[in-house]
Amino acid sequence: MSLGNSPTGDRPSVGRALQQARLDAKLSVEQVSLTTRVRIPIIHAIEQDDFSRCGGDVYARGHVRTLARAVGLEAGDLVAQYDAEHGGRPEPTPAAPMFEAERIRPEPRRPNWTAAMVAAIVAVVGFVGFTVFSGGDEDEPDGSSVAGESQGSKKPKDPDSGKDAGEDKQTPQPSDSAVAGAPPDKVTLRIVAADGQSWISAQGADGRELEEGVLAQGDSVTVTDSEKIYLVLGNAGGVDLFVNGKQIAEDFQPGEVERLTYTKGDPEAG
Repeated sequence: MSLGNSPTGDRPSVGRALQQARLDAKLSVEQVSLTTRVRIPIIHAIEQDDFSRCGGDVYARGHVRTLARAVGLEAGDLVAQYDAEHGGRPEPTPAAPMFEAERIRPEPRRPNWTAAMVAAIVAVVGFVGFTVFSGGDEDEPDGSSVAGESQGSKKPKDPDSGKDAGEDKQTPQPSDSAVAGAPPDKVTLRIVAADGQSWISAQGADGRELEEGVLAQGDSVTVTDSEKIYLVLGNAGGVDLFVNGKQIAEDFQPGEVERLTYTKGDPEAG
């Protein structure tokens, strides 16, 4: 396949190589955009070797890799050429600045303080009522406060170890069983920000937005579609991904952008 030469060397530039390969494959820009989920204006800019619309080197490298695969080029060679033409592979960057380029409507999760306060008030009132009607503990010295009794009742002692019950219990971590109950006639993804925050975007088979925003470290989200889910991970190396009840073991790198597609019967990367 002849791709044409760049003005300064014996091989075409990255953008020229992608454009010529697309034409040779008889693909339109619209078809490539539909397959890769890369927006049409960005594809046009990249084919003109204009990477300013990509939002930085990390995103640019991800776009080059994705487009190369779509038009039948060796993605690794083309990314290496991009690195050589743009000062080498970038160092991993903090997650927050990188996400500013493509973040549209982040919706960070907020703790439900109202529900927590109501639950606490109900628990205290219930305990006070129980203490009043039961007459309290006759062995308790005079003057002991209800508050003290309430605090003591929150963490009963383990008779064998002498430690507060639940003191050594660890917070459950996401596992393969996290979405094991997902219906077999749907595709279900659970995304956990295990190592740093991560920007995510998930769309259904009909293009409907299922989830978009920034997950803080430790946060998770579950999305479901009847046929297919298109997923973009902004910090793929910091994410644990569960597909239809199974954890995906991929060698994603911190700060790397990954575009994935999953269907019923996966896990396997789309």
